[in-house]
Amino acid sequence: MGSASVAASPYPTAAVPRAINPWIIALAVVIPTFMEVLDTTIANVALRHIAGGLSAAVTDGEWVITSYLAANAIILPISGWLSIRLGRRNYFLLSILVFTVASALCGMATSLGVLIFSRVMQGLAGGGLQPSSQGVLLDAFPKEKQGAAQTVFGIAALLAPVVGPTLGGYITDNYGWRWVFYINVPVGLLALIMCNAFVSDPAYLKAQTAEARKRNRAFDTLGLTLLAITMTSWEILLSKGQEWDWFGDPFLRVQTLAFLFIAGLVGLIFRETRYDNPLINFRTLKDRNFRMCCIIIFFAFATLYANTVSLPALLQSLFGYDATTSGLVLSPSGIFAIVMLAIVGRLLGRGVDARYLIAAGLSILAIGGYWFSRLNLEISPWQVVWPRVVFIVGLSAIFAPLNVAAFLYIPPQLRGAAVGLLALLRNEGGSVGTSLAQTIQERRDQFHSLRLNENLDPLNPAVNSFFQQAQSGFLQQTGDPVAAKQMALQALANLRDQQSSSLAYFDTFFVFAVVAAALVVLVFLMKRSVAAKGTHLAAE
Repeated sequence: MGSASVAASPYPTAAVPRAINPWIIALAVVIPTFMEVLDTTIANVALRHIAGGLSAAVTDGEWVITSYLAANAIILPISGWLSIRLGRRNYFLLSILVFTVASALCGMATSLGVLIFSRVMQGLAGGGLQPSSQGVLLDAFPKEKQGAAQTVFGIAALLAPVVGPTLGGYITDNYGWRWVFYINVPVGLLALIMCNAFVSDPAYLKAQTAEARKRNRAFDTLGLTLLAITMTSWEILLSKGQEWDWFGDPFLRVQTLAFLFIAGLVGLIFRETRYDNPLINFRTLKDRNFRMCCIIIFFAFATLYANTVSLPALLQSLFGYDATTSGLVLSPSGIFAIVMLAIVGRLLGRGVDARYLIAAGLSILAIGGYWFSRLNLEISPWQVVWPRVVFIVGLSAIFAPLNVAAFLYIPPQLRGAAVGLLALLRNEGGSVGTSLAQTIQERRDQFHSLRLNENLDPLNPAVNSFFQQAQSGFLQQTGDPVAAKQMALQALANLRDQQSSSLAYFDTFFVFAVVAAALVVLVFLMKRSVAAKGTHLAAE
């Protein structure tokens, strides 16, 4: 299917009214998208404070994250169906309103149960924000500026998880964990007012909505049930798998969740590929470009979230940084991300093949990850800043080209489903990356600790020298030979644990660098991806 066929559509392709500047619309829709993506990471650094404030166990506090991601994952793939049934503008405004109200309820929660319920509401409402805002952007901009539209969306979807831990740490340290949620209220109200004033549905989408309401097909209740089972079991499995020892779980919780996930996914695919009005249209995966882009964006965001989770943990646990300071070390990368997004947007607008930009971005991403794996415990803050800049620049280089390549050959009537599915895989990639990073870090920590123990014996001259010097120093401080000996042994154990933990973090960075490098191969399986002038790439 060539680019000419992409333009063909049974509906008019009129965009929003000409009187409204598309950049004003872009600002209006980017605000709620940034807010929603931000909430996937901003609460992570506040979990201990939340658990303490609500008199709950820290491990139970993780449900604050899991409940949000599970609800978000359920709604994302059906956002296209809801947009057509309700009208994209109506669905977008409703999502912003409910998300804002749910944020206020999260801040006012008096128990963990109330907070989890409010987070579920947040996730259900937030799932409609990303696909809707992306569709609005693509319709608002002229045909030859689709790369610019994707760049604007990329600023929100890419920067939010980058700055989330930084902002969350600063707010928690200075104002308390409740303001992590309260901050959404004024932002949500502003977004609601702006979107209500500037966003409208194009003619072709109004025609689709009118036709869908006229036909009034039955709701796919079975499909929604299978989707809920699949995504809920998947999110809980990722969140609790390491804590429950994965398939070594003696209570069979992991095994049960894995069975529910596989059975639910198989049933969902079987149902949706045979139902005439599916909630999730898997036919979009028949397109080779879209299929490759789904895989790339899934693992690219897994790499991003793995780095975003591991790096602050490394800085805070081994370097003694607080949440705010570690955030400041990570923040400069955001500036370079915006610059790279702007550069890539111009290149796309000038007809550069998106495949070349994706391949270059993945290579830079892999280099940044490998750079992290070569660090040590003697580094200064600036030696963390620059690998992070390279890493985020690589990710920024692939975001807009991926979106252009993904939708280039998708027929207009399937783009709503395609946007929802791509957004789902982007979010789920983040969940997988977070879970895998934690698992790899803990397992490699045990491995390196055992390997280091092999050389910590009385026959090692370096060990004897360290022990004698430490014991002598502690003896001068305490005057107690027995206590000095115990303190020297503890100092040696602490040094071993510090080294094993650092090596585990560096191994995690290396694994995801290899993943990023391997993704380059998929680019060669894609078709030519140049958004020619005059091609309409709208998405719902």
